[in-house]
Amino acid sequence: MFTEYRAGDWDSYRMDYHNPHQAVEPLGQEIAVVSKALEALVAAGILPHADYDHDKLLEHRQAVAERFEIPWTAITPRMQRLLYAINAIKQPQVMIAAGVFCGNTFISNAGAAVGPGACYEAKDLVGVEIKPEEAERAERNVRRLDPTGIARVLAADAVDVVREHPGPIEVLYLDADGDAARGKGIYLDILQTAWDKMPAGSIVLAHNSVNCAERLQHYLAWVRNPANCRASVNVIIDGEGLEVSAK
Repeated sequence: MFTEYRAGDWDSYRMDYHNPHQAVEPLGQEIAVVSKALEALVAAGILPHADYDHDKLLEHRQAVAERFEIPWTAITPRMQRLLYAINAIKQPQVMIAAGVFCGNTFISNAGAAVGPGACYEAKDLVGVEIKPEEAERAERNVRRLDPTGIARVLAADAVDVVREHPGPIEVLYLDADGDAARGKGIYLDILQTAWDKMPAGSIVLAHNSVNCAERLQHYLAWVRNPANCRASVNVIIDGEGLEVSAK
């Protein structure tokens, strides 16, 4: 089953990518938009409920603002809240994030289990960045927030990482770029390689479902096919979008 949640102001909601910690809208409005998105995921049967700790999210956000080196990011405050909330609700023991750049995308997911925003304990949270210098920066950032090592960043190809991971993989986050021919189309390669290690009820999150929809057409067709995923929702709360799919 494929559905869509579209915030009324998604196309006018704008963030300065080089100033990600600046407030874009009143906090109450941000919470309301994300709450409606979570309710859409509950209605689709992807999440069991829409409840998460708003204060913990703000603790996580403050820690990232103080400790992370972020040259730029396309993760808006709304998307940060949505990713954190999905992980806080799902509480995966194993989460893999592919294409994490400086680590902000990764910690938006992993921050529900490590650091000041932690609301549960996880076993293995893996961020993957193919560019070694960016992976090194991401790992430095994550270490400032999580001294335990539960959350870690690898300099590697995400296809190789999911192939070699023993599983199970309960949440898979996709934000990677392939070669010039594939670009964001690499999402489908990563997902299909991980698929047999993802148990029923696992979730895959694909960033850029709106602004990269053309490059993601084969991926989106695959996850929206009920023969593959039992539910998929295109969550459009900003100009990037997030496709949330459940096995």
